Amino acid sequence: MAAALLQSQMQAAPQAGGSAQLPMQLPSTTQTLQGQGGGLPAYSVSAPSLGGVGKPTIRGGTPAEKTRLKTGDEREKAPPAESPFQKFVAQGENLGISTQLPLFGQQFFQQAPSTFAPVENVPVPGDYQIGPGDEIMLRAWGQVDIDYRATVDRYGNYYVPTIGNIHVAGLKFSSLRDYLRTAIGRVYQNFDLDVSMGQLRSIQVFVLGQASQPGTYTISSLSTLVNALFAAGGPSPQGSLRAIQLKRQGKLVAEFDLYDLLLRGDKSKDLPLLPGDVIFIPPVGPLAAVAGNVNVPAIYELKGPTSLGQLLDLAGGLASTAYGQKVNIERIVNRERRQIEELPLDDAGRARQVHDGDLVRVFAVPTKFDNAVTLRGNVAWPGRYPWTQGMRIKDLIPNKESLINQAYWSQLYSQIYAKPQAPRRAEAKAADQAAEPGSAAAQPGGQPVKTETATLGETQAKPGAEKSAAAEITRTLPEPNWDYAVIERINPSDLSTQLIPFNLGRALLDGDPRDNVLLQPGDVITIFSKDDVQVPEARKTKFVRLEGEVRNPGIYQVMPGDTLRTIIQRAGGLTDQAFLFGASLTRDSVRRLQQERLKETLDNLEQEINQSAARAAAQALSPDAAAAARAQYEAQRALLARLRQAQPQGRIVLGLAPDARDVGALPELPLEDGDRLVVPVKPVLVNVMGTVYNQNAFIYKPKADIGDYLAQAGGPTRDGDKGSLYVIRADGSVVSNRQRGWFSGLEGEPALPGDTVVVPLQTQRVAWLRELRDITQIVMQIATTALIAVRL
Repeated sequence: MAAALLQSQMQAAPQAGGSAQLPMQLPSTTQTLQGQGGGLPAYSVSAPSLGGVGKPTIRGGTPAEKTRLKTGDEREKAPPAESPFQKFVAQGENLGISTQLPLFGQQFFQQAPSTFAPVENVPVPGDYQIGPGDEIMLRAWGQVDIDYRATVDRYGNYYVPTIGNIHVAGLKFSSLRDYLRTAIGRVYQNFDLDVSMGQLRSIQVFVLGQASQPGTYTISSLSTLVNALFAAGGPSPQGSLRAIQLKRQGKLVAEFDLYDLLLRGDKSKDLPLLPGDVIFIPPVGPLAAVAGNVNVPAIYELKGPTSLGQLLDLAGGLASTAYGQKVNIERIVNRERRQIEELPLDDAGRARQVHDGDLVRVFAVPTKFDNAVTLRGNVAWPGRYPWTQGMRIKDLIPNKESLINQAYWSQLYSQIYAKPQAPRRAEAKAADQAAEPGSAAAQPGGQPVKTETATLGETQAKPGAEKSAAAEITRTLPEPNWDYAVIERINPSDLSTQLIPFNLGRALLDGDPRDNVLLQPGDVITIFSKDDVQVPEARKTKFVRLEGEVRNPGIYQVMPGDTLRTIIQRAGGLTDQAFLFGASLTRDSVRRLQQERLKETLDNLEQEINQSAARAAAQALSPDAAAAARAQYEAQRALLARLRQAQPQGRIVLGLAPDARDVGALPELPLEDGDRLVVPVKPVLVNVMGTVYNQNAFIYKPKADIGDYLAQAGGPTRDGDKGSLYVIRADGSVVSNRQRGWFSGLEGEPALPGDTVVVPLQTQRVAWLRELRDITQIVMQIATTALIAVRL
């Protein structure tokens, strides 16, 4: 009858609790279940003990049946099933929660810990009942010498040589020693006796009802009801955790509430099992869900009349962030409609009864502060501060030091204690030079162009290079905007936001009551820096760097009304060696503008290259023509990639005369923060580069013209384009033969100190280079200079 009941339970398992799993067994124990009447086919399962290691071996059966017979680690990976009430809670916006509420207690069976399995090598408790299959180890000494171990037979007898059978079944282990001493004492006198247990027997129990894996289980005789529950995967989502029944010989022995164990650690009602015991799990009882700000949000099974306070206690009580004044309860009324009720969390509200299907939501404490004001923006310690009656701006910001941002000190200390970086390798320096505007990558002739003044005008520190002390002096502190700050205040009448501007300088420095505004709870005070809101140019703090042939080079602060001319005068003027015509003024805003223009130009060039390549491919009449077009396209793309590496310097051409010597020749140019002026010594060389026979630097001679230096370099090669010759001046400007027209060339024009004469490559032989020649010259000029015409 038990086998038939087991078979019916396993056949019903897919409908009752999802995929069934065969119980785990002791080592060497093999369970065989035989399907009948077209039911389950024959299969056998060998599984480890409850606390063993390893996975069961499944032989025979269909794939679906093998899936149902998963245990151990395989069972842990299976997704947990859902009860109808659990699905109902997760639907829609019942509780306004984003995660699914679990059934309380189910998670303990998803990954059953091995600690719930009985351990074999432990002392046998005194109330353990001896039964058939138990091994008893007997030792006696004195008048008799016995060292014997044997197993209790199926009739409950224990055979001792020279003594005979001794019936021990049903005895408790605590009384076994005296019982055997009495039996042996009938034959022998004057001896001592020691009795212990060896291998314990296995017992067979049934786990039925709404279990995750109902069936018959062969387990250790030390197993208890809880051990068997965990072996069977616990109750299914439709099974009760609070009314688990233990039946023995057709009678109800005990009813076990798993909540006592899981919530209070009470295992006093966990009884040891005997052979043939039936553990029956009835359907789940009434359910109620608790979500929101409780310590253990979940779905709980109710046992008997349950108050709201008791339900909250099951959920671990209110969380520290819970709003302790009220809760909402969504309720199913008469199984036909839903309604919502709000209950206060006072004694009367906690005493109210909850019902099957209730959904209790516990709110969080409101984020509003009733007695706080908020300070944010360009301050040392932004955050919330307690509001007091009569509090004003100066009470919140007591001194000027409160406006120094903490990031300033962090940045300052990081500069001071930064680790020095290793010197750059020659290869890295060469790579940087290849990407500079005066290098071969930026020149149509493919030859590097480098002048003395261009070297002095470099302002961008290369990656990995150590910064000098002068480079660290910059405007790192975001300066407060003393003229404008604002208070945001919510109008309680219509909840609109009101802005109350005030003058921070007058409020903090002068204590003017008109600007030292009276604060209210909830006010948000925002302090701006000069970078947040654009202030007039005269109020900005600016630092400029003067280097080279200046009597007192260094970093100077620009005062209101200062220009390029006046700042040099403040620095003591120029030295006698100054070459004013070659002065290099670089500016960050100009560099950014040059970078944008360069990108736009190269983007347009890339589009033209792609269109030209498409036309050439369409017009190719032979494979050789197609290959030539492809090679031309690849060459164009390579040149474009090199052009994209060009980094503009942000240099401004000052438009000075070549013989300018006095500071008065400088334009009255307004200065910007970060400007850098480098005044070099007078160069003594003229460079000739490009497609000439001898690229070199030649000594400057006052009466020599450009043609003379071109002749010293051997003149243009056969591939040189003399008609496109151009000269880069020491001040960064460029003049070319194309600007002079057909009848007036540059060769007869006097050369200037620091000139670089460039002869580009002849482009008539290469059609696509001819298309790129003009655009490359424009790119070179954009990357090198920004011409500003200044009228004195």
